[in-house]
Amino acid sequence: MVTPGGLVLLTDRRSASGPLIEVVRAAVRGGAAWVILRERDLSYGDRAALATRLRSVVPVDRLIISGPDPLGGTAVHLSGSDHLPAGPTLTGRSWHGTEDLSGVDYVTVSPVYPTSSKPGYGPALGVTGAAGLRAPVPWLALGGIGAADQAAECAAAGAAGIAVMGAIMRSPDPERTARELASGFAGGAS
Repeated sequence: MVTPGGLVLLTDRRSASGPLIEVVRAAVRGGAAWVILRERDLSYGDRAALATRLRSVVPVDRLIISGPDPLGGTAVHLSGSDHLPAGPTLTGRSWHGTEDLSGVDYVTVSPVYPTSSKPGYGPALGVTGAAGLRAPVPWLALGGIGAADQAAECAAAGAAGIAVMGAIMRSPDPERTARELASGFAGGAS
């Protein structure tokens, strides 16, 4: 099974520096290998339509849907309280060291660094704290990653990838930002 790694982009249409599809397209050109569609506040129809549009700019089978319904795809990312659905071939979960990981292929661990996107999610773990949770499946570092040196630190700590939202969504040049973060992660992994 192929699990997410490298640079993983999380969508946020409200903070995107331009039309969401164009920001995602630029980030993919810059090195985002996977995309997690969040936008859980949209209606089912609008979310399904957005997933279809994103699949045209994301590498094949590399779009993950946040929530238990894969919206016609094969991959989901669950919150800590979402029930494990039947059907998806790739399942991830937000993990803070206590959630059940039965049937889960990868996790996000957060917040690694202080983040303005989700204030109030506790103190930042730092890369040592994130690695110290000893996830039993591949883990993605999430939270506050906005610079190549942070991406490299996550790779050196054993993360399979970095999950980034704000730094790319808000960037005036999402392709360049994605390239810098992907390169930083690759450099830290080698």
